[in-house]
Amino acid sequence: MVTKGGNRDIVTGALVVAVSALALAVVYLTQKTPGESDDSDGYLVTARFSRLDGIAVGSPVRLSGLPVGKVAALSLAPDFRAVTSLRIRSDVQLPSDTAAAIHTDGLLGSKFVVLQPGAEESVLASGQEIPFTQDSMVIEDLMEMIIQQGRAKRGYLDRPLPSISN
Repeated sequence: MVTKGGNRDIVTGALVVAVSALALAVVYLTQKTPGESDDSDGYLVTARFSRLDGIAVGSPVRLSGLPVGKVAALSLAPDFRAVTSLRIRSDVQLPSDTAAAIHTDGLLGSKFVVLQPGAEESVLASGQEIPFTQDSMVIEDLMEMIIQQGRAKRGYLDRPLPSISN
């Protein structure tokens, strides 16, 4: 049987565990990853794509494999192209001929925007548009290309061998 003092110890212990768990949760949720910035930090540039399959607000923007920003907004232009607003860290200055492409982590992983800097000395300012873009590759299109190449090679291999005369 638990005594009155024992109940107090159990309640105190449970309270300490609950407060500790709450403190750890707050630290975990407010912690930044390397290269991550606040939503208000940096500058906005835009990029237009024909298709954005898998890109959403908050998707990472990478340069040389490192996170340099996030997708801040998505909209549809009058010409029916998808416009992405990218928030780029202020310490990253992009050349004016930078290209943006949509890539995937692995075969079925999440999508992200990859920036490929150009050689221009002038840099993109806030509000400017990235001039060169490459759309997302749809897995079905990729599989169809592979199947077509396989059929072409099979047709080449199925042809009769020339006879050898002695």
